[in-house]
Amino acid sequence: MLTKELLQAVQNHELSVEQAMEQLKDLPYHNMEYAKLDYHRQLRTGFPEVIFAQGKTVAQFRDIFNTLYERNQIALATRVTKEQANAILPMIPHAQYHDTARILYAYENKPKQHGLVTICTGGTSDIPVAEEAAVTAELCGANVNRIYDIGVSGIHRLIDALPDIRKSNAVVAVAGMEGALASVLAGQIDKPVIAVPTSIGYGANLQGISALLTMINSCATGMATVNIDNGFGGGYMAAQINRLIVNAAQNQI
Repeated sequence: MLTKELLQAVQNHELSVEQAMEQLKDLPYHNMEYAKLDYHRQLRTGFPEVIFAQGKTVAQFRDIFNTLYERNQIALATRVTKEQANAILPMIPHAQYHDTARILYAYENKPKQHGLVTICTGGTSDIPVAEEAAVTAELCGANVNRIYDIGVSGIHRLIDALPDIRKSNAVVAVAGMEGALASVLAGQIDKPVIAVPTSIGYGANLQGISALLTMINSCATGMATVNIDNGFGGGYMAAQINRLIVNAAQNQI
């Protein structure tokens, strides 16, 4: 139960003070010996702690995911293997595993989605990273438009997509190879662009280093770059920008 809901339950006499104290004792984090789960993350940032599943045992992942889900009524994990996902899916019937994005998530109530974030890729091979960004942004409360395979080797495809891209509050540009997509996009629109380099490419791509260097050395303004293959970081940042714009517009009404 969230802190606000907990206090409301006490106020409405649905929960005793003693029961509330039992739940509050774990604030601000829960110590699981191998993990310290941050229960105040949503209060500070607007979204609960997200699980990075890579490197965790199946048992560790299962217990962390279940604990966060029971606490927040929503849980999101990235870099999830099928084995890890299969440990959760039978326990939480409405949990969903996105195979392409390698994301596992579950929620009691679907997050309300507002505004618009667009996720673009240079090529089809970049889609797994793009889907990590897209699913993350959706769970963080953004409507998401996916426009894939508009790389600069066929720039007419990008030009055709510009009217739709310009409707967005924020854009995530996902590209490997030389990573030029983000710079070209940032030079054509008046919206913030989050560049996500991917490790897609031949030898001198250096597992994404070439795309990363292109993006962080861009002369285009209004563009920022996250780490190689970090679709989660790109999607999360885009959703935060989108939320600020949506909230500002609502406050003006």
